[in-house]
Amino acid sequence: MKTCSGMEETRKSPTRRRLGWLALGALLSAAASVVSADSDWFADVTAEAGVDFRYDNGMSGQYYFPEIMGGGAALLDYNGDGLLDLYLVQGGTLGPDIDPSERPPGDRLYRNDSFQDDNGDWKIRFTDVTEQSGIEARGYGMGVAVGDIDGDGLQDLYVLNFGPNQLWRNNGDGTFTDITERAGVGDPRWSVSASFADLNGDGLLDLFVANYVDFSFQGHRVCRSATTSQQDYCSPSAYEGVRDTLFINQGEGRFADRTEAAGIAGTTRHGLGVVAADFNGSGRIDIFVANDGTANSLWVNQGDGTFIDDGFMAGTAVNADGSMEAGMGVDAGDYDRSGAEDLFITHMRRETNTLYRNDGQGWFTDVTATSGLGAPSLPATGFGTAWLDIDNDGWLDLFAVNGAVVIEEDLVAAGDPFPYHQPDQLFLNRGDGRFVEATDRAGAALEVSHVGRGLAVGDIDNNGRTDLVIVNINGPARVLINRTPEEHHWLGLALNDERGRVLTQAVAWLREDNGPDRRRRARADGSYASANDPRVIFGLAGNPASRTVEVHWPDGQREWFSDLAVDQYHALSRGSGRGQPEGDL
Repeated sequence: MKTCSGMEETRKSPTRRRLGWLALGALLSAAASVVSADSDWFADVTAEAGVDFRYDNGMSGQYYFPEIMGGGAALLDYNGDGLLDLYLVQGGTLGPDIDPSERPPGDRLYRNDSFQDDNGDWKIRFTDVTEQSGIEARGYGMGVAVGDIDGDGLQDLYVLNFGPNQLWRNNGDGTFTDITERAGVGDPRWSVSASFADLNGDGLLDLFVANYVDFSFQGHRVCRSATTSQQDYCSPSAYEGVRDTLFINQGEGRFADRTEAAGIAGTTRHGLGVVAADFNGSGRIDIFVANDGTANSLWVNQGDGTFIDDGFMAGTAVNADGSMEAGMGVDAGDYDRSGAEDLFITHMRRETNTLYRNDGQGWFTDVTATSGLGAPSLPATGFGTAWLDIDNDGWLDLFAVNGAVVIEEDLVAAGDPFPYHQPDQLFLNRGDGRFVEATDRAGAALEVSHVGRGLAVGDIDNNGRTDLVIVNINGPARVLINRTPEEHHWLGLALNDERGRVLTQAVAWLREDNGPDRRRRARADGSYASANDPRVIFGLAGNPASRTVEVHWPDGQREWFSDLAVDQYHALSRGSGRGQPEGDL
């Protein structure tokens, strides 16, 4: 059977697929703050930046299930120069008799060598440094997670595969060492996403791995499209679910599998997206897993090394109709300035993406219908997603990367050889609890159609605007630089410990004279199979005044930092602020 593995899917979006979404465009004029349409909001700089990468799914015509699910990306500063570097996970040849060493060229690491020219304009440049880094990751790649596993101030990489995973320790000299065997984290199951978080409060990052299904070549099943009857990829219901894995950091680069002791081993579902946060205000980090076609898991941290899945009681296991959905990507953020971490999950076409609003005590309400996010997501199958303030107006917007997992009938009718591609979507936060799709206003970069999967977000050029990296199956990875024209002010924060080590799960509160204070959490996890810039950005709209923030550190300490100048980043170190003043704000 003819292979499609070399086909590039870069096409204009079908007009008729857009018609159902355009009706919401009329609402844009009602938005509290909407970016100008005078110029494109994103610039695709992939080629000029030197990123020459395509995720090869090894498609052979057998429709092996892993072919349609990868892969991810990570934005991290691996060399400590203040610029976000890029790690891209690769798939490759897939089959029962394939040796991993036969999968060229493997994952890629790109060093960020961007610079400002004489006019102060950023020139985005990346250099492939995979060979000199010592990274040789040739598994069938799915995703990647980032964290400082040993507290040395260096960002390490955990690569998730269909097959054993790999942990790459950052040596601090531009090279990495594979310490998987010693660390004890080579999970052999089909893993997609993971999160590093200090779950027991000992100051060391633990590791939660979301595993998908029990697929093997020997157990490969033949499935067919319900409408065309031609062979197609199976749904996850064709295979048994598997348990996720919890590794607790023992120090010195070693982990212990505590899945059973933590109470997690007895649950077998189809895990894809994962995000860690304190969802109920207990001061302990919980874990949310978006499961594909099975109930979502909300693992509530009991503080004694155990977790309870409270998804059904908390309102996040199923949607408002009581239906389990095809959970793919997930992110947590305070979209309505209520002070609590809300959840957004991407799903299959003919299902809505789902927004769960947190009441602040870990009880959630499905507000998809009233938020305006439901109808526009019905034609799409969403994967990578992120909360980000795209125009720095102070309200968190949403980006969703789309790509089908079963045949798109209109593309088959048009004779498309790889009929799975879809356009991505951008939703602007109106500031009143509602969102409006702005994809068609964002310019040419969002007009193309791909089979999208991973999304990593971060400020690649350090100008306070959040940029995007998107991974596409059998298509080019894309680096989209945020060029929104609004000259809104911003405040950037790197939240570190006394030794300058990144402290994910630290929470910054921006003091507001009028209205509620705003909350942002330092995090690298979320999305789908990807890792993000851990820095915090507060959009300030037109307010240029210096600001004061209160930081809640993961160990429970609280400190204030005052007179922070806007339109720049500040490295805030635990212990260098001042105690909370009298009269709690």
